[in-house]
Amino acid sequence: MKFLFIVQGEGRGHMTQAQVLRDVLEKQGHSIVAVILGSSNRRKAPSYFLEDFQCPIYRYPSPNFITDKANKSIKLGATIIENLKKSPRFIRSLKQMDEQIRFYQPDGIVNFYDILGGIYNFIYKPKAKFIAIGHQYLIYHPDFTFAKRGNVNRFLFKLNTKITCHHADIKIALSLWQSSKNSPDTKLKVWPPLVKKVIKNAQVNKGDFYLAYVVNPGYAQELIQSAKENPQSKIEAFWDNTGVRDGFKALPNLTFHQIDEKLFIEKMAACKGFLTTAGFESIGEAMFLGKPSLMVPVKGQYEQQCNALDAEKAGAGKANKTFDLGVLDKYMERAQQNQKGENFKAWQSSLEALALDMLNEIFYNKKEKVY
Repeated sequence: MKFLFIVQGEGRGHMTQAQVLRDVLEKQGHSIVAVILGSSNRRKAPSYFLEDFQCPIYRYPSPNFITDKANKSIKLGATIIENLKKSPRFIRSLKQMDEQIRFYQPDGIVNFYDILGGIYNFIYKPKAKFIAIGHQYLIYHPDFTFAKRGNVNRFLFKLNTKITCHHADIKIALSLWQSSKNSPDTKLKVWPPLVKKVIKNAQVNKGDFYLAYVVNPGYAQELIQSAKENPQSKIEAFWDNTGVRDGFKALPNLTFHQIDEKLFIEKMAACKGFLTTAGFESIGEAMFLGKPSLMVPVKGQYEQQCNALDAEKAGAGKANKTFDLGVLDKYMERAQQNQKGENFKAWQSSLEALALDMLNEIFYNKKEKVY
């Protein structure tokens, strides 16, 4: 069968999910005919993603967050207003999206949490089966825990999530933990995180440094402060700040690297602990490699507050308001990673079977399952 991907470009995790699912589908004999990538001036699409697909990649303007002057916290009101101003541009994106889908005639459309993808499915009602995938759909599971503060942000998070999967044939919720409970939503499936093969094949060891990854460069100042307070601790950090040279040494014990997938994976496999904002995908990778995480949710982003709670429940690490190395050190002294890590890896091995079951359910008659 032929699949077309719609990928949110705001977070690199959605791109990683698209790469992994592509490998699973192609291994089962299917093909990816095109990728539609949501883009904005705020984020530059990484070359490792653009060069990894053999099919055409089309980039269209898509809604994104607005941050404060420090490029740190999310400004919710400004985000809504700015995206409303750009609505004519987004309407053009929907029309272009429809042209591509009509041209390629895919059997299935997979939406990686892009809001325009959900709006497209609602308005244009394509014949292709619509599959929505992302960890955000875990909110429809009875075991999910919402962050207590921020009722308005919680409402908007739930609304955005609902729009991205509107009229979906299947919703796939990516989760760090397994549950014995079934969701009352029969269209909801729970899968493990989509971990890349290069992560699974990485040579793991425990080095003498911490690895840090900050999506918004504004959090670099917090890392600098943490490095000053802990001069005996070495930090290797990655950020998305093209205005600074690669390998920038902010302090004798703190180095900033530009986004480089190969180097990042090498550092992840060799670090003793991971400092990050509460993005889902990198936490899942750290958990697979047995690296405890200190998670600082991006201010104003309710979703990341939920991610941090979810990761704590799964035993991935500790949530905190700042990048305090002392908090991570104490967690590492108490944590028992081995058993949870092995269970997590075992769950990963079920990914291909889960994908087969999903495809059989929505594409084939249940009496004629083809494995």
